[in-house]
Amino acid sequence: MNRLKWFNRKECEMSGIAVVGLGSMGAPIARNLLNAGYEVAVWNRSQAPVRALVDAGARAVTVPAEALQADIVLSVLANDDAVTEVFLRDEVLAAARPGTIHVNMATVSPTLARTAAEAHARHGVGYVAAPVFGGVPVAEAGKLNILAAGPAELIERAQPVFDVIGARTWRLGDDPVRSTIVKIAGNLLIASAIQTLSEAISLTERAGLDAADVVEVLTSTIVPGPVYSGYADRIVRDAYEPAGFSTVLGLKDVNLARAAAADNGLDLPVGNLLRTLLQENVDAGLGRHDWAALAATQRRRDLPPSATSQGA
Repeated sequence: MNRLKWFNRKECEMSGIAVVGLGSMGAPIARNLLNAGYEVAVWNRSQAPVRALVDAGARAVTVPAEALQADIVLSVLANDDAVTEVFLRDEVLAAARPGTIHVNMATVSPTLARTAAEAHARHGVGYVAAPVFGGVPVAEAGKLNILAAGPAELIERAQPVFDVIGARTWRLGDDPVRSTIVKIAGNLLIASAIQTLSEAISLTERAGLDAADVVEVLTSTIVPGPVYSGYADRIVRDAYEPAGFSTVLGLKDVNLARAAAADNGLDLPVGNLLRTLLQENVDAGLGRHDWAALAATQRRRDLPPSATSQGA
């Protein structure tokens, strides 16, 4: 069935902003835009977050093609498959209003970023890749760091919107692949930080120290900053639900980094290890837990009976 056959662009002229994908990041982004006085249209597969935002003043749209009647469309979807299904169909892009810009804020593969840019260009739709650094509390505060890549004139048009939802926009050039690579590299660093922090905390706990005391020392001296302090707090409290960023998504992003490295003739030894560790947690039923749950597994990681301290 063609889900768009009812849609008539002439009967649905719309301007303002649309937000597609109302998960833990998309919903606060939409709410901040509403609070800033923008007209905001919203779409999501499940309807509960749509209803909540409609109650706050947003307008619901029924299909993604209708969202593309907005001046600027922000999408915050889970992965390559979701972006492809929702946007990268000829009938969807062909329905876009002339001059519409699609700002893809998802963390996707470089291949998808390239494919999406080409598909949008064929239909005359502006495309900017703008993944972000910052978790849910940062999104709620409107303090995201936005990694924007695409034609400079399109980023300039989107900048007032970025100023509402972000603390800073990092302009990384005309090629959307560039911001995608930076985002993937950043998430690889975060995964590495979580695992090494988990090992440091479990080591000191096994030696009889209090984890909270150790974390205060480490994050006040050698590893200050929001990544270590934020994830250390989750680890100390064993608080992995609700997830700020799930293990499944973390595994996806580490695999994106490994694939991008392979495309450039590069091996990632730590990335390969992180892939194994995250997959272990997914296989153990922790896929929907925060990826800080790496620490839960680490705390149980005993030496095998045959190992000795000298040989470990």
